Amino acid sequence: MTSSSPSADPAPRGGPLDEAGKRPARPRASAVRRREALVEYVEIEHKYLVDDPAPLRAVLAGRGARPGPAVRQVDTYYNAPHRDLLETPVVTEWLRIRRTDGGASLNFKKWHLDDDGEATHCDEYESDVTDAEAVRRTLRALDFTQMVSVDKVREEWTLPGGRIAVAFDTLAGVGSFVEFEFKGDAETVPAAIEELAAFVGGLGVPLGERIHRGYPHMLLGRDR
Repeated sequence: MTSSSPSADPAPRGGPLDEAGKRPARPRASAVRRREALVEYVEIEHKYLVDDPAPLRAVLAGRGARPGPAVRQVDTYYNAPHRDLLETPVVTEWLRIRRTDGGASLNFKKWHLDDDGEATHCDEYESDVTDAEAVRRTLRALDFTQMVSVDKVREEWTLPGGRIAVAFDTLAGVGSFVEFEFKGDAETVPAAIEELAAFVGGLGVPLGERIHRGYPHMLLGRDR
C-alpha cells in the first residue's frame, strides 16, 4: 500500500505566522474604528433674544440658507426619584419627552459649566420613540415626576455645508429666541465653540441678549 505525499499543513487558526513563528499582533480596535463625530453626543449652541427676526432671516437667505416648516414642539421635563435635579445651585441635568406632529423623542442633557458657572456645552443623548405615551407611563411607574412643559413653535434653517444650524423659537408669553447650533465635526469642544462664535459674530446683524438659561429654567423661574 502506497501513501500519498504529505500535504502542506493548513494555515493555523487566527492567520499565518511570521518568520519567527509568531502571529502578528492585530491593530487595536481604536486604530481601525471610524472616529466618532464630536457632535454625535455633544450639543454646542448659542442662544439669543430676538425682537425682530426679519433682518437675520434676510442675511441667512443671502447666504443660501433655507427654512424648514414651522413645527410645534411640546417638551415635558421630568425630575428623577433617586435625586432632585433642581436641588443644585445651577441646574445642569434635564430629562424630557418631546412631542411633535411628526413623532416623539426621549432626551437627556448634562451641561458643563465654565469657571463663571455659565454653560458651555452639554452631553446629549437623544433617541426617537414610537410611543411617547408608553414612555411617559414608564417614567411615572418608576416615580419620575413632571416638572414643567415647554410649548413652542420652532422654525429651523439649514445652511450650505451643514456645519451650523439656526432655529427660531417662539414661546407664548415668554418671547422669541434664536439658537445657533454647531453641527459639523471638530477636534475639540473649544474649537467648535470658537467656530460657532465666529459665525455668529460674522453675520453683522444686531442680536438681543445672549441667553445662558434653557427654556425650562425660564418657566421654572430659575436664573441658573
